[in-house]
Parts: sequence; structure tokens; C-alpha cells
Amino acid sequence: MATPNISINKRSSEIVFFDLETNVPSKPGQKFWVLEFGAMVVCSRKLVELESYCTLIRPGDLSVVGLKSGRVDGITRKAVADAPSFEQVAQKIFNILDGRIWAGHNIQRFDCVRIKAAFAEIGCPAPVPVGVIDSLGVLSEKFGKRAGNMKMASLAAYFDLGEQKHRSLDDVRMNLEVLKHCATVLFLESSLPDLSIGNCQGTSSITTRSRSKVHNIPTSLIDKWQSSSSSITTRSSSRGKFPCREETSRKSPPSTSAIGYQRTVPYARQSLGKVTAGVRNLLCKAQNKPLNTLLKHSQTLFR
Repeated sequence: MATPNISINKRSSEIVFFDLETNVPSKPGQKFWVLEFGAMVVCSRKLVELESYCTLIRPGDLSVVGLKSGRVDGITRKAVADAPSFEQVAQKIFNILDGRIWAGHNIQRFDCVRIKAAFAEIGCPAPVPVGVIDSLGVLSEKFGKRAGNMKMASLAAYFDLGEQKHRSLDDVRMNLEVLKHCATVLFLESSLPDLSIGNCQGTSSITTRSRSKVHNIPTSLIDKWQSSSSSITTRSSSRGKFPCREETSRKSPPSTSAIGYQRTVPYARQSLGKVTAGVRNLLCKAQNKPLNTLLKHSQTLFR
């Protein structure tokens, strides 16, 4: 009975995220040149980085690379002038890609095509994946266009992961972080349907402002202020003052002990309507005013 090759099996279960930076052909007949290659191998079970590799690559025609880059960390002609050619780094690229699961953003239409063409140009066999995970297709189907579009820059901004640098290894690592965030959101939504963005409740235009943040008061809470005599208190926290609803019971005492019982109220029964109207007016006037001003003026309602 043949003994399975453990190293081959382990390699085939590893995921290699990779990204290519190329020139953008601006003239008819001008070709794509690979200017940078970056890859990161991760364990498919723990998603921890096992190894990485990144290199600039000198194109056969330096004129396709601008003297200056429109991006802060962009690739310039000077940067690739002394870099190795693709042929010089082809074996290293082959070793990190071949026999692993390939992953990346829009790699099926772009990166996979470009890497195979680059190997074909130097007359060498191209690496072969055991599977391909294109995050563009996966997220388009599962996550949707919540970020506005499916560009990596938009997805990163949606999760506040910083700006896309358009450098191979940086983009690869950002790609993995975007996938982690999207997977977490989808997992939570499948476990707790109420967290779905479709079930998010709107808020009224009435807000309270603390020193650091503006907090919207839910419409349902405003309705309770207007229709009941529940009390509202504010509780301090390290981040400021947040409105907390604290309801007091308005139920009558048990009937067995309530014979001849008269509940004392802090104001005349006939003035309840006036107090409710006063609270409503106060809230309307308090829009865009500090919370301490709201509390200061609210004391006059019960005098």
C-alpha cells in the first residue's frame, strides 16, 4: 500500500494570496509587463501567515513605467531599473505558487492570466493551482455591494482598514483582512438575523451631543416620552453621556391592599398634560444643543 506524501498533501491545503502590479497599456499594441509580485502563504485552518515573498521586477521595456508615480508609494522607473527581470525570479515565484490554492481579488480575470503569460514569454511551464478563490466573485455573491462597489479600496474603507496602497504584498494582506471582516459579518447575520442591515431601525432628527460624539435618540424612545410618564436619566461613561431609558412601574398596588389607597404623584393630576407638552417642546428646542443644557432647562418643568 502506497504511503501518502504528507508534504504534498499539506502544501495542497495551503492558500497563497498573491497580487501583481503591472503597467497600464496606453498605446495600441503595448503589452502588460509585471512590475511587482507579492505573495503570502497562509494556513487554511488558522489563516496565519506561514511565509511571504515580494519583489520588484524590471520590465523588458522601461519606457512603460513613468518617471513619477501618481501614488505616494507607487512604482517608478527608477525603482524598477535595477530590479531583477522576471526570468531571474521565475523559479521563486513558481515555487511559492505551484500546487497550492490560489487566492486574490479579481485574480481569475487578471493576475492568473498575467502570470501564465509571463511564464510563457520566457519559455517556462507556469505554476498550476489546486484550486482558485477569487474574492471578487465570492464577496459579490455572499456579501453584496454594501461598500458601494466591490473594489478592494471600497471594501477596505467600509471596514476602516486604511487606504489601498496598490503595492503587491500590502494589497495581499489587506485582501485577507477584508475577507476576515466580511466572513465575520456574514457569520453574525446568519446566527443573529436581527443584526441584518435590512432590519436596522431609523432614528429621529433629535440628537444629544456629548463632548466627543453625537448620539441619535431612537424614534421609539421619543414616542415613549410623548405617550407615557416614564423617566429618562443619563449615565456617565468614559466616552461621554449616553441617554439611557429607565422605566418606573406605573401599575397600581395589588387590589388586596389597595382599599382606600391614594397614590401620591409629584404634581397635580390636572397638570399632567401640561408637563407632557412641556417635555415635548423642550426636546424640540434642545436639538443640536449640549445635553447639559437640556438637563438644566428640564428642571423648570416641575417647579
